[in-house]
Amino acid sequence: MMTDPLADMLTRIRNANRMKKEHVDIPASKMKIAIAKILKEEGYIKNLRVIKDRKQGILRVFMKYHDGEPVIEGLQRISKPSRRVYVKHDTIPKMLNGLGVTILTTSKGIVSGREASKQKIGGELICSIW
Repeated sequence: MMTDPLADMLTRIRNANRMKKEHVDIPASKMKIAIAKILKEEGYIKNLRVIKDRKQGILRVFMKYHDGEPVIEGLQRISKPSRRVYVKHDTIPKMLNGLGVTILTTSKGIVSGREASKQKIGGELICSIW
């Protein structure tokens, strides 16, 4: 039994990145798909595809590389099941002075830190990518 599916997703992406895989398959959920869409919008992954099966579906994430090196240098889960981290819109941390991305879950859905600051909404910090 898995207690933290988002940490599993980030770990699978991190491992595929280190092994320079073309893609990685992850059990799908609405939250994971929303996070993957943000990663695509921010330019950290090449593409994503949801493959239907008789269970919950599979999220296929296509990794992105630049000159043979991974675009994603680091992934970190911030809020965990044992320790939730909430922030207001004016205290959303900036990763590497804006070079990285923080992802939040808010009342308006799952958004990047920049989008949450722009909309002036706070929420739970899910993870950071740089």
